[in-house]
Amino acid sequence: MTHMIRSSFPAAAAVVVAVLLWPLAAAQLSTGYYASICPNLEAIVRSSVKQSMAQSQIAGPAALRLFFHDCAVKGCDASIMIVNSNGDDEWRNPDNQSLKPPGFQTILDAKAAVDNDPQCRYKVSCADIIALAAREAVSQSGGPYYQVELGRYDGRISTKSSVVLPHVDFNLDQLNSFFSGLGLSQTDMIALSGGHTLGAADCTFFQSRIGTDPTMDSGFAAQLRNTCDGQTFAFLDGATPGGFDNSYYKNLQGGRGLLGSDQVLYTDLRSRGTVDYYASNPGTFFYDFTNAMIKLGRVGVKTAANGEIRRDCRTPN
Repeated sequence: MTHMIRSSFPAAAAVVVAVLLWPLAAAQLSTGYYASICPNLEAIVRSSVKQSMAQSQIAGPAALRLFFHDCAVKGCDASIMIVNSNGDDEWRNPDNQSLKPPGFQTILDAKAAVDNDPQCRYKVSCADIIALAAREAVSQSGGPYYQVELGRYDGRISTKSSVVLPHVDFNLDQLNSFFSGLGLSQTDMIALSGGHTLGAADCTFFQSRIGTDPTMDSGFAAQLRNTCDGQTFAFLDGATPGGFDNSYYKNLQGGRGLLGSDQVLYTDLRSRGTVDYYASNPGTFFYDFTNAMIKLGRVGVKTAANGEIRRDCRTPN
């Protein structure tokens, strides 16, 4: 999904315990969870996200990235949204500085729109709104529309030290290690990485590869050098930066992956076959991406016993 941040790995024991507990909490999720609680939920979120994406070209990609940064750290509990008065929260960890304000605002605006409906007010979790907004960011950019499992509760805790995310120079073994800790396979990881068909990365995350990484196409390297001389970022998928499609994988085939952790998916023969298949079969990529997003959305789900429905996504009740 995104590999734009540095990290260390979680303790193995903690990962094992978490994986064992996730299925129990995820069992509460269902696509019809709000049918009688807030029947207009999906239409409200869809309209709000559409408006946000019309106002900012990075709102969609930023909202999609929030979903991964939330679920991959403390589970899908909207802990990424919490703002602590003492400054000790996830979004202020240096590894989360690549997250952009329009992503957070997209979620806050969608939450406000939902709570503006008297039938829905304070009954829908911020975690579920993030999951729905991520789906809308994908589908409204030309990607697959899929049913989102709902019923998550919001977490109450967010700390800087809890942020553990992939690194931009991870090799395939490191990527697989991280994603397996979330209960996801190599195929899931490669499919989720296709989310890099949307969004951009700051030049600081890939400049060290320009002119030094033999896996980067020389023409692409020259293009990036010129880009970073004039601005501070480059699109993760320069071919179709505003559309959700399979061109990300075609870029990898040509040595035009922006991040090292992107390009390694093609460089390593163990994952190249999947990249080639997605590059030639967009329908299969969409199908696998959808399944991987659903699986990611089950990670670390909170229940009423250890969570709440936040009134304000930025602070516990």
